[in-house]
Amino acid sequence: MAGKDRIRALARFLGLGAALAASGVLLVAPATEQRPPAGPVTAAVAWPAAQRGVIPASLPDGTGYEPGIFLDARTSVGSAPTRDGKFLRLVLRHADGSIRQLRRLPLDANPSFPAFTVAGDVLVWAEAAKHGSLQLWSGNLRDGRPARRLTAEAGDARFYRSEYDLVIAAGRVHWVAAGSADGTEVRSVALTGGAVDIRTETGRWKLSAWPWLVDGVTAAAGATVLRNLATGRDVAVSRTRRAATDCGPTWCRVAALSDNGFTRIDLMHPDGSARQRIGGSSAATEIVDVAPLDRFEVLALIDSNTDLTGHTQLIVFELATRRTVQVSPDASGVSYRAGVLWWSTGNRDSFVRHTVDLRTV
Repeated sequence: MAGKDRIRALARFLGLGAALAASGVLLVAPATEQRPPAGPVTAAVAWPAAQRGVIPASLPDGTGYEPGIFLDARTSVGSAPTRDGKFLRLVLRHADGSIRQLRRLPLDANPSFPAFTVAGDVLVWAEAAKHGSLQLWSGNLRDGRPARRLTAEAGDARFYRSEYDLVIAAGRVHWVAAGSADGTEVRSVALTGGAVDIRTETGRWKLSAWPWLVDGVTAAAGATVLRNLATGRDVAVSRTRRAATDCGPTWCRVAALSDNGFTRIDLMHPDGSARQRIGGSSAATEIVDVAPLDRFEVLALIDSNTDLTGHTQLIVFELATRRTVQVSPDASGVSYRAGVLWWSTGNRDSFVRHTVDLRTV
């Protein structure tokens, strides 16, 4: 189960104790209690200079648009069908609303674009279709040259709705795939294409900020170890009883039962230091990745209507100031990639997307 689903289930439904007991996990939160952060201030007040955008749900031709990654608050790459319903397009959507088609696949092949990453002008994405192997493609966002296939040898790739599902480093794009019964394949291919390099690591791992792997992908208690692919060094994650932990190399997010029986969400360094409470029993996590930019944690505040509407109060916790910022009082469809947070307001039939570039805060 991906980290987002595990944490949300634990924090939202007060089923944390039962879920972990059923899995045989005997973990308890530390006795030290901290007061929750102060009530939120609005993003307009807290971040007056941050770049923001409001993005229509449809392209100018009237077709529905699904963003996959934002390059800034108003420029994105995502998918939309053609008007005749025969193809799914991958398009670059500029801030002025104009689009550039990067790829198109027949809709009867049930295509999808499950993962994206970007480095400078280079965009890399995964594409899948019925009766075909997963492929990795790349395109230049500036020069207009046609997209090129990097490889059709992606293996049994594993994506977790994380910005690290694909990682560009040292001229290569990296991802993980299922290996043997007790192993994970760390695969990579040059940005110019060519042979795929495969390195097998024992256990179940996912990529984090390069060059780190994190384990706990299928474990109810979450992460226990971080592994540096460059050095081979392992870093143990401090354990918390009755808790589920997700980690990156700098910060870990812990959803736990406190000694008084209430759920809480904490952040800490992997060694357990700098632990701080960021949310109580009404809070849930909204994205997979822990502490984006090592500066923020994205949370939702839930109430009795959340399960009926699917909408939450979207907040961001600032690590440096311990300030809670209200991004939206009524959000759904929250996503994050490459420094940009986006969400929807409205209902299923009529909605718009909003963005904030956290790099500009």
